[in-house]
Amino acid sequence: MIKVERKGENEFLVVVEEGGSKTEHIVTLDQKYYEQLTGGTITKEKLVEESFKFLLEREPKESILRRFNLKVINRYFPEYEETISRKIRH
Repeated sequence: MIKVERKGENEFLVVVEEGGSKTEHIVTLDQKYYEQLTGGTITKEKLVEESFKFLLEREPKESILRRFNLKVINRYFPEYEETISRKIRH
């Protein structure tokens, strides 16, 4: 289960519970990057949630950074932006 809670305008607490344990992550999201990926078609919370689904398909929750800006995902997974944009916009 992925729970996303807004902590500020561009900061979110993400709790991932799976397999009897949980991890917590602080994620920041720049307005410009949010608009680039979504065109404003979904909430920031939904983008963060979908981004964690993307990450969890590729690595265990314990491997996800504890604090990061959403833009960092594309450095580790170059297909991220295209995959997320396609999923959200269609």
